[in-house]
Amino acid sequence: MSLFISRIDFFCCLFKCRNVSSKRNLKLISGSCYLPKNSEWKPEGEDAHFICEEDRVIGVSDGVGGYSLRGIDSGIYARELMSNSVIAVQHEPKGSVDPATVLTEAYSNTKSEGAATACIVALTGQQYLHAANIGDSGFVVFREGHIIYCSPTQQHSFNCPYQLGNDRGSDRPVSAQIIKVPVKPGDIVVAGTDGLFDNLAEYEIEQAMIKGTGDGLNPMCMASTLAELALYNSYDKYCWTPFSRASRKAGFEHHGGKIDDITVVVSYIVPSSAQVYYF
Repeated sequence: MSLFISRIDFFCCLFKCRNVSSKRNLKLISGSCYLPKNSEWKPEGEDAHFICEEDRVIGVSDGVGGYSLRGIDSGIYARELMSNSVIAVQHEPKGSVDPATVLTEAYSNTKSEGAATACIVALTGQQYLHAANIGDSGFVVFREGHIIYCSPTQQHSFNCPYQLGNDRGSDRPVSAQIIKVPVKPGDIVVAGTDGLFDNLAEYEIEQAMIKGTGDGLNPMCMASTLAELALYNSYDKYCWTPFSRASRKAGFEHHGGKIDDITVVVSYIVPSSAQVYYF
């Protein structure tokens, strides 16, 4: 069963997947926020994401906007890819989802035109995050006031990320980075598309997370806070952002943030026995 809640400028989706009864030490409590850049005339945007909380898996995808010059909406590709990822999660062994296998199966079943980045993160085994990441979407792990891990981006050239698609020039799942990160209770995973990471530096994410955890924000509110901060920076013409820094490093001059779709998924890692209530 799926739950989809929308406003003109805010999207959150939560997929309730199969019940998993296997004994595990940790679980994910997740929430999300999606802010499409053209919310009035294109409310679906080009990003997509999913949360399979019972299976301890999350995913984000960013449709490549350049295809619009050919009359192709890559948002359709991204949404189909994430929908197929949810289906692929159900085909994995209970309690041991392999993100690379999920990504490969989802890709093989996605037939729409267009292309997209993708990042799928699973809490597997006892205390490890496993991820398959292709392109410039990604995730960070926050622990005790600091980001202890940040997934690297994959780009062919500046602002040209690796991307899955059915064109000959597109990348394939075999090019995805396979990541394994040890985690513990209290850690927080923040996954997002480049609309988040192009507009918020690591220290800004850290500051927001420190305040949010201190205020007792639930995952959805935390995701919304981060998305709103990224949105603010994206419209600031004078803000020194990760995108403007990368632009200068590549020999271009870009001032301020980058206006883009923004997707944020926040997952709190807690003991499996924990009873979590938010008001």
